[in-house]
Amino acid sequence: MIIGTAGHIDHGKTSLVKALTGVDADRLKEEKARGITLDLGYAYSPLPGGEMLGFIDVPGHEKLVHNMLAGATGIDFVLLVVAADDGPMPQTREHLAILNQLGLSLGAVALTKIDRVPEERVAQAWAEVESLLQGTPLADCPVFPLSAVSGAGVEALRGHLEAVAAALPPRAATGNFRLAVDRCFTLAGTGTVVTGTVFSGTVRVGDQLLLSPAGIPVRVRGIHAQNRSSELGVTGQRCALNLAGTGFNKDDVRRGDWVLAGAAHGPTQRLDVRLHLLPSAGKALRHWSPVHFHLGAVDVTARVALLEGEALEPGASAWAQIVLDRSIGALRGDRFIIRDQSASRTLGGGAVLDPYPPARKRRTPERLAILTALEQATLEAVLSGVLEASPGGVDLTRFALTCNLSSAEAEALLRQVPLAAADGMVFAQSVWQGLRQAVLERLAEAHRQSPDTLGPGANQLRMQVAPRLARAVFDSLLAQLRAEGLIAQSGLWLHLPDHRITLSTGDQEIWHKVAPLLLDQPFQPPRVRDLAAALQVEEARMRLLLQRLAAMGETYRVAHDHYFMPQSVAQLEEIARELAAGSQDGAIAAAQFRDRIGVGRKLAIQILEFFDSSGITRRAGDTHRLR
Repeated sequence: MIIGTAGHIDHGKTSLVKALTGVDADRLKEEKARGITLDLGYAYSPLPGGEMLGFIDVPGHEKLVHNMLAGATGIDFVLLVVAADDGPMPQTREHLAILNQLGLSLGAVALTKIDRVPEERVAQAWAEVESLLQGTPLADCPVFPLSAVSGAGVEALRGHLEAVAAALPPRAATGNFRLAVDRCFTLAGTGTVVTGTVFSGTVRVGDQLLLSPAGIPVRVRGIHAQNRSSELGVTGQRCALNLAGTGFNKDDVRRGDWVLAGAAHGPTQRLDVRLHLLPSAGKALRHWSPVHFHLGAVDVTARVALLEGEALEPGASAWAQIVLDRSIGALRGDRFIIRDQSASRTLGGGAVLDPYPPARKRRTPERLAILTALEQATLEAVLSGVLEASPGGVDLTRFALTCNLSSAEAEALLRQVPLAAADGMVFAQSVWQGLRQAVLERLAEAHRQSPDTLGPGANQLRMQVAPRLARAVFDSLLAQLRAEGLIAQSGLWLHLPDHRITLSTGDQEIWHKVAPLLLDQPFQPPRVRDLAAALQVEEARMRLLLQRLAAMGETYRVAHDHYFMPQSVAQLEEIARELAAGSQDGAIAAAQFRDRIGVGRKLAIQILEFFDSSGITRRAGDTHRLR
């Protein structure tokens, strides 16, 4: 169990930790000289069963709340320290508000320095503490009057801590490994060591991890878990990791970084959150207010973009988007605190809902429905709700990252929720069925409107039915419908299976002679008049035949009087895709395309314009880009 102290400066937090553990948590010379805690201190005490109690001693000074916050996240048990002579003070109240916002409800109060005051004052201070805790998650926690100097009452508190630790179930070591770094140092003969609380998952000696958000690869050379050498570190433990990596050193690490599994690495500068503004905030929080944002051990400046209205009143909660001034690591469920622009006052806090929200259209009904789903209690309910609110589907890899699911956990979740999957995306079955039906209805409508044409191409159909759907996903949808015999494809054209366009016997005979001529020069086939002359057919009849063949999907009218075979168009499309892939900015230049296919500039431009109209590419200035 990890215990975190909290309370006003000079109320005896460090002395109490020393009385409980025998360890002086003040490690800095300045701390010892001034008699106050400036940064996080750590101490451990063995339990009868062989486990360890870990203590994080935090500073109480109002100007050092950022250090207190770095230690408060990830603890199991709150030890709120209140001096009997002073009673609750400003930092007592601020620390308590912070602990409430972090969702901490297990704790006790140490009423210290009882050796300095009469019993009447102890009773009065006790009553003040109970009044302070009323209405908070710590309202029913026990109070232990004690003196760290004389030792009075210390054993009773130690016995309570040991009993709570024995009854506390271990945290489930689920999810990918994440450790919030709150300290980094170098040991002679060992190298770089980072310490922090394990938020999730498991780490073993030899594991390959990343320092995030920088993305620097590191290897775990050694582990100390709860102050003991170990081969393993798990969720809820204080761990020190000896790290090594090519070019990696202590200067790469700063407080607030994460050491984590690669699957949990996804730096972000935007977070959609549920934000609660403290009643003590004093005034409403306006849209786009500047704040200090604390999550894990990080402190970063940010702006608050409210998603419901233009102001958030004290005591109220709402959805908001936190826009950070630099990238951090954060995942769904992580608790956070916000302080004012001068970092002098705690304003509120809450929980992360979506670490990868859109920058635009963040207040749409669809987006707010997704946030509603992300607040559900179970992952099954979360995924079901997000799927129902996402007509374009849900990226499974991104969802697993957002919720910190291992691959095995993601697969198990998929078995619990009815859905359809296509090309890495998952859909609610109702959404997928709606897309299938929309394709069939659109093709039927196209046949009614243009009975003499075969049907639209795949990209044209996608733009008509589901323009926001990824092309690969739409292709999977079409493949499924084709496999079930619900649609058919002739060349690039899609149609219902019973929709046909037929040729007369005479036209079929001419077509059998035209096809080889078109294939003979695949990228520059003969014009209509040249074909008519070569086969001694009236030009008007040849033109009408080729138009009908284009409607049937047997040819494509790429340019005026230029008809191409489907396989030739497919080759040209492949060349265009290769050129786009080989370009630094993904652009296809007409001159480059012309040189590659060996035709004149005019025809090359006409082919690219045909791709534009077919939905394969789009015009971008003097170039073309894949859609």
